[in-house]
Amino acid sequence: MKAAVYFGSQDIRCTNIPDPVIRADHEVLVKVHATSICGSDLHLYRGALDAMMEKGKSQTGHELVGEVLDVGKSVSRFKKGDRISMAYSCSCGDCYMCEVGQTAHCETTQKAVYGFGVPFGNLNGTHAEAMVIPHADAHTIHVPKQISDGAALTLSCNLPSAIIANKLADIQLGESVALIGCGPTGLMTLDLTLQRGPGRVVVLDKVPHRLQVARDKGVVAIDTSNAGWKDKALAECGGRGFDKVIEVVGYPETLQMSMDLVRPGGTVAAIGVFADSSFNLNLADVFLRDITLHMNGFANVQPYMWEGLRLLERGVIKPEQYFSHTYALADIGNAYDTFHQKRDNAIKMLIRP
Repeated sequence: MKAAVYFGSQDIRCTNIPDPVIRADHEVLVKVHATSICGSDLHLYRGALDAMMEKGKSQTGHELVGEVLDVGKSVSRFKKGDRISMAYSCSCGDCYMCEVGQTAHCETTQKAVYGFGVPFGNLNGTHAEAMVIPHADAHTIHVPKQISDGAALTLSCNLPSAIIANKLADIQLGESVALIGCGPTGLMTLDLTLQRGPGRVVVLDKVPHRLQVARDKGVVAIDTSNAGWKDKALAECGGRGFDKVIEVVGYPETLQMSMDLVRPGGTVAAIGVFADSSFNLNLADVFLRDITLHMNGFANVQPYMWEGLRLLERGVIKPEQYFSHTYALADIGNAYDTFHQKRDNAIKMLIRP
């Protein structure tokens, strides 16, 4: 079958690999109807895990909407023909960490993530014609027919992450909020934030067309590539800093921006995926300003998938609007490059096998 495979930094190709087969009773075999590229996949694309990847073998992709082709003997929740999505991280549902809601830290699968190669469990990926989902009963969800493929794809990662960001920030009526990063997850986070009754919302990014999408929602959008961006942002909250800051990028500089923008006693919810090994956090500053800092880039999305599905079913959020491009799986290299370069008003890629 055809599948996307990592060959090196900025070199992900569609190639032929052996067809996947069920090897354990807890697995399901799935035909991939659609998949996408997540912002975290760009860390992989840029080569952040290059030294640990098995070049020419490691598959990519962790966002799915598909159809069950076959089920293992112990699978009880799914049958052939079911339309499903699954969490980006593989969890068993039975270990201590799963029971306490830390599904991304599953003790059985050892923090396995689809499409991230040897460093994260060496699982297959969603950028393929078909795939196997182990421990399927624990982290897979039925998707009703009325939910579009684009919307369903966000259940694997983006939408639950946006829900988590808002829960961590705990935005109260009338509070000022700064949102750093308006990629797909950032825009979904913004959609949910605006429904919590904030008094002032400022969005910060460097990509003009994405800033315009946010601006069209009625918020202040600031380009951080322009001089004076920080003073401009702080002017929106009287110079004292924002009550809540949500970071959805995953770079040391954007985390520092969060710390620079939050007020004393405020909260930073950082859900970006950080690939850097270190950050010079000024502990005295955090202590003396009574800042609450939440880090949740390795998000436990499975507990929030049902909540995300409810939002989709009831029309509270419509994330399919953020799919700007559609590519065939055979053209996965161009899809990655377009998303990476943010070319042609790119926001989110939909991939068809």
